Amino acid sequence: MKLSITINQYLDSYAAKLADALGSVDPVALIEAEAKILNAIQNRKTIYVCGNGGSAAISDHFLCDHSKCIHTDTDMRPKIVSLPSSVSTITAIANDIAYDSIFSYQLKMFADPEDLLIIISSSGNSANVVKALEQANLMGLETIAFVGFDGGKAADIAQTTLHVIENNYGIVEDAHQSLMHILAQSIRLTYLNKDTITL
Repeated sequence: MKLSITINQYLDSYAAKLADALGSVDPVALIEAEAKILNAIQNRKTIYVCGNGGSAAISDHFLCDHSKCIHTDTDMRPKIVSLPSSVSTITAIANDIAYDSIFSYQLKMFADPEDLLIIISSSGNSANVVKALEQANLMGLETIAFVGFDGGKAADIAQTTLHVIENNYGIVEDAHQSLMHILAQSIRLTYLNKDTITL
C-alpha cells in the first residue's frame, strides 16, 4: 500500500532531516578536520580520499573541489588523490590480492608519513575503508572519517570523525557531500578577502 504523502511533503520532511543530520556533526571535530586538511595543503602533503558507491563519487568530487576550487585565486596547491578513481588499479588489486585491499594496498605503494587519509562511509564498516584506516595509522598518516548511522568501526579507528547521526543512506551521503563543500569553501575563504566574498 502506497503511503499517502505528496512529493512536496516528502521534500519538506527530507530537508528537515538533512538539516538535523548536519546539525548532529560535532563542531570540534569539524574544526579538527579543517585544520588537518589545511595543514596537509600548507605542508605539501598528499591527501588520499576513498569510499565505495556513492561515497566513491564523493571522493572524486572531493578531488575536484579541494584541488581546483581551493587553488582558484589563491596560492594554495593541494595534492589530492581519489583512491577509487583508477578502475585498472583497483580491479588489479581486487583480482590479484583481495577486494578488501583496494585502498590499503595503494597507500602502501604511494603514501608517506604525515600524509592525510580521508575515508567516506555511511556505515563506517566497509572492510576496505576500515583496512585503509588501519594501514594509514600503521604508516603514520593523519586520518579523518566521514561516517553515518552508528559510526561503525571507522569511527573508532580514525583520529578525527565527522559523524552524521542519521540512518537514511541518501541523507547521510548528502550531508557528507555538504561537509566536503563546507570544508573546501571555508579553507579557500581563509586565503581570500572575506569582505568581498559571499556564500
